[in-house]
Amino acid sequence: MTAVAGVVGWPIAHSLSPLLHNAWIDAAGIDARYQAMGPEDPQAFRRLIALGRKGTLTGVNVTAPYKELALALSDTVSETARRAGSANLLVFSDGQVTADSTDGFGLMGALHEQAPQLSVIGRVVAVLGAGGAARAAVAALLDNKAEVVIFNRTREKAQSLIHQVGGRLGEDEDLRSAALVVNALSVPPVLDFDLVAEGAVMMDMTYRPLQTPFLEAARSRGLTGVDGLAMLIEQARPSFRAFYGFEPPRIDVRALALAHLGEAL
Repeated sequence: MTAVAGVVGWPIAHSLSPLLHNAWIDAAGIDARYQAMGPEDPQAFRRLIALGRKGTLTGVNVTAPYKELALALSDTVSETARRAGSANLLVFSDGQVTADSTDGFGLMGALHEQAPQLSVIGRVVAVLGAGGAARAAVAALLDNKAEVVIFNRTREKAQSLIHQVGGRLGEDEDLRSAALVVNALSVPPVLDFDLVAEGAVMMDMTYRPLQTPFLEAARSRGLTGVDGLAMLIEQARPSFRAFYGFEPPRIDVRALALAHLGEAL
């Protein structure tokens, strides 16, 4: 029986997850498929989860705007997802839904790949934003012993994140000592790069476009940049294992994604 999984969110046509997973499926030679599924509204999302409970689906990755709802509809929740306050991975088995969050795993994997010289242990890390992506980032960075500071236009939302996950409100002085700055906003952040420490690593969780204005500004100042595609690929690996029971084959899915995006290698 074909194992069917996919990615759910809205809009979803832009997602590179089907490209990554289907490349791994083909390379592994397994009877499976992975597809973009929508749905357009929360009611349709609930219906899709009901289909999963009936055994129609092996599992789904979840993106905006359904990560919080995915967590709420699950029967079993990992500690990682609970701390992040959202789930990007649902696995269906025997009518039950198990929720996890691999975003933090993806973030740390991307840093290891593109900024291997960086250690966040005991270092100040600035996170820009206080939404679902920021929550997962903060949780992962705290687990890796970083001193996390949060910058967000809405102070109350930042304080809510701090209360639920951890960290503290950031000040300009924190940027001057930050070893890492993570943009977890869906829009280009307003950031005074003159405040950023020399040698800081700059990460953008966005991958469309791959070279965001944030990363372009960082690299023009000689700073190391880490892109959102690296994070997307790394967070997809544990999802593939959860869906199909196989390790992702060792193929260059980044090159496939770059070709799809029309980016230079």
